[in-house]
Amino acid sequence: MEYFITDLDKTFLRSDLTLSPFSKKVWNGFDKPRTIATARSYTGATKLLKGLHLTRPMIVLDGAMITSPDGEILHINALDKEPVDHCIDVVEREFDERPLIVGLEGTSERFLYPKKLNIYQKELLQNYKNDKRVLGIEKLRGLEKNLKVVYLGPKEKLQTIEKRVKELCDVESKLSKDPYQNCHFLTFLHPLGDKAHALKRLEAIEGILAKDVTVFGDSLNDIGMFTYAGRSVAVANALPEVKERADIVLSRSNDEDGVAHYLANL
Repeated sequence: MEYFITDLDKTFLRSDLTLSPFSKKVWNGFDKPRTIATARSYTGATKLLKGLHLTRPMIVLDGAMITSPDGEILHINALDKEPVDHCIDVVEREFDERPLIVGLEGTSERFLYPKKLNIYQKELLQNYKNDKRVLGIEKLRGLEKNLKVVYLGPKEKLQTIEKRVKELCDVESKLSKDPYQNCHFLTFLHPLGDKAHALKRLEAIEGILAKDVTVFGDSLNDIGMFTYAGRSVAVANALPEVKERADIVLSRSNDEDGVAHYLANL
C-alpha cells in the first residue's frame, strides 16, 4: 500500500502558514493514504490545517508523539523530569540561557517559557498570545512528560550548548536555522523521539512497509525520514543537505504548492 507523509513548515504550508485552495483540493481528493510529520504540536498543526481531511495517524512534535486524527495519543517518547531539570540548571548557570518546554501534564499540552527571555524567544511568543497552553514560569522546571526542550539563539552558542547537554544526558538533538526568524533553534528530544523513529512506529500502527512510503521535507529534521522511507522528495526551497539526501527534488517550492503538484501528477 502506497503511503505519503509530508512535513508542514516550508514544505506543505506556504511561508505565510497558509494552504492554497489548490493544495487543499488536491489533498482532499487524493485517493491514497496520506498524513503529516511536523515539529508542531497536534493542536498547533490542526489549527493550520482546517478544512483538510486528516484521516490517518499524525507524527507531531518532531516525532516525539503520534496521535490519531482526533488527538488521541497513540505513541509517545518523552524525556523524564529529573534529567531535564539538571540540564536546564547547567545551561542556565554556564550559558545564561533558558529553554522553551513542550510537553504533557496528564493528557493536556503545555508550552512553558521562562520569565527571563532572550530576544528570539520574545519574538516567537508573539505568535502564541491568548494560547491557553502557554505558561510563563518564574523558575522553569520540567514537566511530567517533556516532549521537546528548545533553545533559540545564535548558531555558535547553540552548538556549544548542544555539546554540553549531550555530555550530561542521553538525548536526540536537532540544530537548524529557524524558518521564520534570524536565528537557529536547538531541540532536545528523547533518543527515540525523532521523525525517523516515529515513522518506524507508524509502520507498525498502520501495517505498512518503509519501501511503500513517500516522504516530503525541506529541513534537517526530515533527513532521518529521508534515509528510512522508500522514496524521499525535497521541495525546491529545501536546504542543500536535504536535497543531497532526496531521491527527487521538485522544481516547485512550498510557496508554489510543490507537494500538491507532485500528488496531482500521480
